[in-house]
This record gives sequence, C-alpha cells and structure tokens, in this order.
Amino acid sequence: MSDSSFEDVEKVAQHKNEPGSEHLTQQQEDLLEASEPPFTAHEDDDLEANGNGLRQVGTGAGASLHQVPSSKPSVNNIRSVPNGGTKAWLQVLASFFLFFNSWGIVNTFGTYQAYYETGILADSSPSDISWIGSIQAFLLMFVGAITGSIYDAGYVHSLMLVGSFLVVFGQMMLSLASSYYQVILAQAICIGIGCGCLFVPGVAILSTYFSTKIATAMGLAASGSSLGGVIYPIIFHRLQPTIGFPWATRVIGFIALFGLGISNFVLRVRTIPDSRRKFLDLPAFKEPQYALFVLGTFLGFMGLYVVFFYVQSYAIETNIAGDNMSFYLLSILNAGSIFGRIIPNFIADRTGPLNMIIPCAMISGILALCLIASHSLAPVIVICALYGFFSGSFVSLPPTILVHLTANRAMIGTRMGMCFTVVSIGLLIGTPISGQILNATGFPQTWVFGGVLVIAGSIVIGASRVAKGGWGLMVKV
Repeated sequence: MSDSSFEDVEKVAQHKNEPGSEHLTQQQEDLLEASEPPFTAHEDDDLEANGNGLRQVGTGAGASLHQVPSSKPSVNNIRSVPNGGTKAWLQVLASFFLFFNSWGIVNTFGTYQAYYETGILADSSPSDISWIGSIQAFLLMFVGAITGSIYDAGYVHSLMLVGSFLVVFGQMMLSLASSYYQVILAQAICIGIGCGCLFVPGVAILSTYFSTKIATAMGLAASGSSLGGVIYPIIFHRLQPTIGFPWATRVIGFIALFGLGISNFVLRVRTIPDSRRKFLDLPAFKEPQYALFVLGTFLGFMGLYVVFFYVQSYAIETNIAGDNMSFYLLSILNAGSIFGRIIPNFIADRTGPLNMIIPCAMISGILALCLIASHSLAPVIVICALYGFFSGSFVSLPPTILVHLTANRAMIGTRMGMCFTVVSIGLLIGTPISGQILNATGFPQTWVFGGVLVIAGSIVIGASRVAKGGWGLMVKV
C-alpha cells in the first residue's frame, strides 16, 4: 500500500484484526489511526445498548468512561470524506472561480507589462514595472499563508467577502490610476491582498471534500487560474484600444464580481480543525522530504514566471511578431496551462504527485532555455504552448503534495502556510531580478536565469521524492 493514498484504509483496518497484525508498518498504523472516527469521553448513567455496540457498564459515581462517536466532523476522519457527490463537486466549482480571480489575474500581468512599457508607465523600466506583478503574486501567497488561522477559526465566508471586495475594488481603482505609485497601490497591493484572502479557501476547502481524488479535484479547480489567464488578457487587448484603459479594466472588475459571487454563494464548509492550528510547525523542516520540497518549490517559482512576464515583450522587441500576434503568446501559454493543470493532476492520483511534478518541472526549465535559440514565430508558439502545459502542473500540484507529506491532517494548513510564505519570497524577487538582467544583458541571459532556476528546483524536489519514497522508480510517491 502506498503511503500517498488513502484507498486501502478498509483493507488495513481488516488486517488489524487478523493474526499477525502486529506486523503492520508504521505508515499503515498512522493511516489507520487517521481513518478512525473521533471519540470523546462521556460519563454515562443510562446508556442503553445500541447499533454501535455501546452499553452501560455502571451508574452513578462508579460509572466508567466510554468512547462514543463525536457528532462533530473531524478533519482527521478520512472515512467521512465524500470524495464525490453534488455538494463536493460544487466546491470544485467554487474553488475554480476563486482561482480564476486570483491566480488568473496574476497570470494576466504579462499583458499589463507590455502595455505599461509603452503606455501610462512608459517612463519606468521593465524591472520597475515587473515589481507590480511580483508584489501582487507575493501578496497572494504571503497573505494566503497568514490568513490560514482565520480560515481555521471558521470565518471562511468573511475571508471570501473581504477578498472579493478588495479584488473588485482594486480593479476599479486601477482604472483611475495614471502614475506608478497609484498602480502599485491598486494593482499590486489592493488586488494582491484580495487574492491572498481568496487563495486559502480555494485550496483548503477541497482537502475536506476529497482524499483519493484530491489531485484531480485540485487540477480542475486550478485550471481556473489558467482560463482566467486566457480570457482576461483577450478582454483587455480587445477592449483597451476601443474603449480605453479605464473601462477595459472596469469590465474585468465586473467579470470578477460575477465569478466571485458564484463562489460566495456555492462554497460550504464541511469541517474545520477541532482547534486553531499552530501558526508555525518548525520541526517540519527537520523532515528532509518537506524541507527539500519547500526549497525546490522556492527555486522553481523564482524562475517560473520569467516566461509569463517577458515572452510578449520578447516577441515585440525582437520583431518575431507584431503587437497583435505577440499578445496572443500569453493567451497560448495560459491555454496550454489549462490542460497542464488537469491532465497531469489526473495522472498524479495514480502515479503519485511527486512522481509527476519532477519531470514536468524539468521540462519547463528546458523549454525556457529553448527560447534562447528561438528567433521565429513558429518555435516560440510551440514553446509557449508546451511551457504552459508543463508549468501548469508545477503550479497546481504543490498543495496536493503538501497534503501527502503531512501525516497529521490537522497540520496541513500550517505546513502549507509555511511553504507558501517561503515560496512568496521567490515570487517577489524572481521577476525583478530577471528584469535587471534583461536591462543589463538582454533576453538570452534572462531565459537562462529562469530556466536554470526551474531545473534546479526540479532536482531538489527529486531529492525530496527520494527522501520520501526511496530510489525505486515504480514507487507511488
């Protein structure tokens, strides 16, 4: 039985009662313990025999304590996870629109980068402009990490309402911006914080409705970020020349309002941790598989968005394509990412998420390096489509992997928060550094920077996989 799957819980439970059950592995024992329903101690005076086999063993002061099932759903009760049904899949829909209007907005920034360089921020350098997108992505991850305790306390809908307001309000304020600091306040800070408030509900809600199908559910939901990265740039590109930057930005705000309205209406909390989670779980970094995965993800995300931010400018400045066709490169990239978030995640439920993310990340880094030798439109289009596909899995699989790397499901939020905090630093500094490299040396060195970091990240995650599952190639990890 794989330690990364909950499919054999019943078999392990049956095995426990058979002769030789003392030979259960520690992983099997941990899984069985996690699958048991929660119990609370009660002093029973008149407990009658019932279908659960509970019976009275004493009265008054001498009554003994019994184990009785708790009526409160537990985050650790794996047997109660639906893994399907209308309500569970509606949560995927809610999470889809949360991703659509958080990561989908972040994935759109490449279009804004190209517009700002010749539009309202033409006096700013590409590196300065890229700080807007990197701060936005940083706040999405960082705020998402620190709002986990709010989610655990049960204020899920309050968190979503605040996030929805900030995203829409930020879009409306961006439509009025005409200077660099105004764009920073509206697009980077306001929208970034709003996206961060939406990120935790979008990720955490699925882990309470799915266990064996968690990667598939997460992939379907995360595809919303790619679809947002396709639709929003097209809307901006088509509307900005005709109705202007202000109204093009407002239209995106109204679409976000509609999608987030669906999420707020549909999302339902099934269970929250029995107590507030710890804000930090520092001993987790003593576990090689967790520490190496966090480091690898940090390196990967530091280089991953270089292509997203600069491929459009690359095609324009090197005369590979005109303004119109160059714009569609970002949409092609995000369109490929839609399939990259669904297909590899579906396969990951069978192969193991760590086994899936490593080759996808490695190929993403190689594709970024291939841009160095791409001097015509056709290869750039092919690279964008493939880069979108393989990088999509690198973005969508980490939450699933963190679930599998955490034995105590009540600590999933804490460990995700710590990982996302570290990764947010990579997002913050990666694209501005690449912007400085672009200013100093040009695009080839920029692609080297992004590609080498993603490849390095895949290698370190490979070490995490070995620490978790050993060297066996056929082990599901």
